[in-house]
Amino acid sequence: MGSTVIALALSAGDPSGIGPEIAIAAFMAREAAALPPFYLLADPALIASRARLVGISLPIVETTPAQAAQVFARALPIVPLAARCIDSAGRPDPANAAATIEAIDRAVADCLAGEASAVVTCPIAKKPLYDAGFRFPGHTEYLAHLAARHSGVEAMPVMMLAGPDLRTVPVTIHIALAEVPKALTTELIVATARITAADLIGRFGIARPRLAIAGLNPHAGEGGAMGLEDERIVRPAVDILRAEGIDAFGPLPADTLFHARARAGYDAALCMYHDQALIPAKALAFDEAVNVTLGLPFIRTSPDHGTAFDIAGKGVARPDSLMAALKLARRLADSGARAAAA
Repeated sequence: MGSTVIALALSAGDPSGIGPEIAIAAFMAREAAALPPFYLLADPALIASRARLVGISLPIVETTPAQAAQVFARALPIVPLAARCIDSAGRPDPANAAATIEAIDRAVADCLAGEASAVVTCPIAKKPLYDAGFRFPGHTEYLAHLAARHSGVEAMPVMMLAGPDLRTVPVTIHIALAEVPKALTTELIVATARITAADLIGRFGIARPRLAIAGLNPHAGEGGAMGLEDERIVRPAVDILRAEGIDAFGPLPADTLFHARARAGYDAALCMYHDQALIPAKALAFDEAVNVTLGLPFIRTSPDHGTAFDIAGKGVARPDSLMAALKLARRLADSGARAAAA
């Protein structure tokens, strides 16, 4: 943990949620969990207040990204935000939106400037941000906007849930189930699979990724008997991918795609809608699954859960998924560095 280590930039998320306390809990468990160095982008007064609220004696040092790794062994390194927060645990407040957004902005800027090796984000809530004038659908879309603003290149972010035994990628995400057949296209499946394959190679270090492509309908449409989308939309996407040299196969019935023997046959499963991907990922590893955003010019991971306002400030929030996100961010950063040097 010397000065040559580039720390991970961790944004505290919504200050009224469990983000501050899981960041505190992760830091307190840093040695036992063998966590990589990270610094927290937050209001130091808010973090100190939350630590007192949950009964933790927390050493804090205000620092810079460059000094964070040196500080990490003895105190939680906090890179202070210009915006200040109201410590209203469990009660979301639009007054905290400026700090929430600033932390994301600065984490991305630090990473793109080489001052951090990855961006790790604690959960945010959309409504307080919307109430304060935020106009992006969510975290992922805002990260893509920041990537384009800094690099001038439009990014297509792809969501992956990564656990110890399963990686899933939803092709369509936060839309109503009734809208999925209209949103699903061969082009979207192909673009999602290309990004997934590229990041599995470049960041996960998998030389020839195997992509299982789930069908949309029960039994992958049963040859058209249960809907035509799998034959008209999904199968042509698989054909295109295979012609490009990507080891993709399907469409496969989703009800037999996630048992242990099936999982041994692929490196990631592309699923056609949100719950088709997230239910198996969370069922297998609720406390260990990590949300990874593929397709960005920087590494971003986050816990796979939300702000949990109902338990914020009670000292019962578990940091397991955040700790997994921190560890995976470090592994991806190291793997990417090795690939770039090769």
